[in-house]
Amino acid sequence: ERAVKISASVMTSDPYVPGGLVQPDVSTCTRNAAAAAYEKAGIGPDDLDLVELHDCFATAELLHYDNLMLCEPGGAADFLDSGAPWRDGRLPVNVSGGLQSKGHPIGATGIANVYEVATHLRGEAGDRQIAGARVGLTHVIGLGSTAAVHILQK
Repeated sequence: ERAVKISASVMTSDPYVPGGLVQPDVSTCTRNAAAAAYEKAGIGPDDLDLVELHDCFATAELLHYDNLMLCEPGGAADFLDSGAPWRDGRLPVNVSGGLQSKGHPIGATGIANVYEVATHLRGEAGDRQIAGARVGLTHVIGLGSTAAVHILQK
């Protein structure tokens, strides 16, 4: 009953580009990790029931809607305005309150996201529970720059 399968676990780092050593590229490494995770798990963004993503800043959540392919390219504002990422929306995002609500604990952010999604898949999330959740995605970024995406399934 409580078993949760890790369907994909992918970590990427900045691709090398000449002259690109000044600014980390969290968008490209997140996109690459997401694409590889979806392929490895044999699913797409439309199969997700919830997402816990790295919202180190309010704007980062919008950026990663696009990077994780939760919306059409350039459609993050429309995705948000539609109510899709709300708790009762089509694809709830950060129903835990996100990293900022936890004080953005450096080093613990990725495991907190995995714990939250696993809790929902087990049906043990209490008032936060996303009913019928069977597939969830977690995302975390690190300085340098790296991105990790995990897809968990009931």
